[in-house]
Amino acid sequence: MIELQHINKVFNKGKVNEVIALNDVSLTIEKKEFLVVVGSNGSGKTTLLNVIAGAEFGSSGKVLIDNTDVSRLPEYKRSRWIARVFQNPLSGTASGLSILDNFRLAAIRTKPKNLTIGVNESFKKKVKEQISTLGMGLENKLEQAIGTLSGGQRQALTLLMSVMDNAQILLLDEPTAALDPRSAALIMETADKLIKQYKLTAILITHNLKEAHQYGNRLIQMSEGKVLRDLKESQKQALQMQDMYEWFS
Repeated sequence: MIELQHINKVFNKGKVNEVIALNDVSLTIEKKEFLVVVGSNGSGKTTLLNVIAGAEFGSSGKVLIDNTDVSRLPEYKRSRWIARVFQNPLSGTASGLSILDNFRLAAIRTKPKNLTIGVNESFKKKVKEQISTLGMGLENKLEQAIGTLSGGQRQALTLLMSVMDNAQILLLDEPTAALDPRSAALIMETADKLIKQYKLTAILITHNLKEAHQYGNRLIQMSEGKVLRDLKESQKQALQMQDMYEWFS
C-alpha cells in the first residue's frame, strides 16, 4: 500500500544548521496494516508522516502509494488516498461552520466543487448516525458551530470526518497529545474502531507508550532519522510495557 524507498530528508543542506531528519529510510506498509511509530523528539517521526502525506518532499528516494509514484505529488493531490488527523484539535475543521457543514465539506474533499453544498435529509441522517456512536449527544446539535466545541469533541468529529470521502490511508499525528485522559481514550477507541470497520491502512505517531502498546499490529521505533526497531504483529503482541520504557532509558 505504502512503500518508501531510500528516503532522505535534509533541512538547511550545506548550512551550519543542517539537519538530517530522515536517513535512508526504506519501509513497506501493507494494506490494512496499523503501524504505530514511537521515538524521542527529533527522531524523524513527524517528518516521516509529512513525506508520506506530501506536506514535505524527500530530498531523495521514492514514495509509492498503491504502486503509484507520488514522490513529487503535493499534499492535495495525495488526498485521494490519504486523510490526516493532527495533534491540534483546531486543525482540520472550519470553526465558523456548523457541524453538519463541516461533514459535508469532508464528504466532498476530493470531488469537484459546485455552487451547492448538497446537504439533504439522507446526508443529515447519515451524519447523525455516525456522530451518535460517540455517545456525546452531538447528533442533536448539527447546526452548532464546530468552533464552540471542546478540543476532545472536535477531535472526535474530525476522526469521523476522515472517513467521509473514501480515504484508504489514515495518518494520526499525535491525535491525543493535547487532550485530557478521558478524551484521549475516546479518540483512540474511535480511531481503532474506524480503522477496523473501514479496513484502513493507518499510521499513528505517539509519545504515549501505553497507546503504542495497546493499539496497532506493527510497531517501529525511530532514532536519528532511522528505523531502529521494527516489530511485526507477533513480536508486538509479545512486547511488555517495561521493554518499551527501557528503549528510552
